[in-house]
Amino acid sequence: MTAAEIIEAINQLPREEQTKVVEFARQVTRERLLSPEELGELAQRMAETDDLAEADRLQRQIVRGFYGRESHA
Repeated sequence: MTAAEIIEAINQLPREEQTKVVEFARQVTRERLLSPEELGELAQRMAETDDLAEADRLQRQIVRGFYGRESHA
């Protein structure tokens, strides 16, 4: 099954079921560890930004992507 087919199937679900799928996707995203390449890209963006709020957000993404949902630091 392709991503397009999955998306089409989700679009055909009742709203309540779609909400469950969205919550599941958010949970997976929060818990997913990032690859070294993804972590490197985030670190590069953090180093290049002049926006302190953006740097903080990127740092949180890096920590979450390295350790998982909760940092162990």
